[in-house]
Amino acid sequence: MPLLRTRLAAIAAALLVGTTITATQTEAATAQPLPPAHRGIAHLNTLVDLPSNTWTDTPLEVTLPTPGTYELDANVRGRLAGVPPVNTYMTARLWNVTSGTAVPESERLVYQTIDLNAGDTQAGGNGTAPISELIRVNRPTTIRLQATRSDAVGTAVVAQVYSDTVGRTSLRYERLFP
Repeated sequence: MPLLRTRLAAIAAALLVGTTITATQTEAATAQPLPPAHRGIAHLNTLVDLPSNTWTDTPLEVTLPTPGTYELDANVRGRLAGVPPVNTYMTARLWNVTSGTAVPESERLVYQTIDLNAGDTQAGGNGTAPISELIRVNRPTTIRLQATRSDAVGTAVVAQVYSDTVGRTSLRYERLFP
């Protein structure tokens, strides 16, 4: 009986090894190298002042090199300040330069400052907002970051999209499908 168990164990081990080798060889034989990915990233390297109620182009843009479906990701860092009473906010969006239209549903609130108390001490701060969208293009297409400031109460004394060593404004793309 021990001899039979030993032989059965040896056969089972051989079958297991053979199956593993066969599966690995089959996967290797059918695996095809992926085509080179189309991806890139750009960073904003300047301050962009925002006038009130006007979409303002930033110099931050990327060009989607070929037709396809792309994932777009932006990190938009904004700075706002005002003297109370103040309610001001900054919105950013992705702009399709090639078609002259906004990327649908890409608008994001970047930062808002609200201080309706009496006083003359400046209120404000900064924040970073993400934008993530999919876009399908039929030709090489340039995408640019735009931003605007809206003053609901009072007026912002500082309204900027910017980058520094504490945080960067960036725009990234990656082609998902041909």
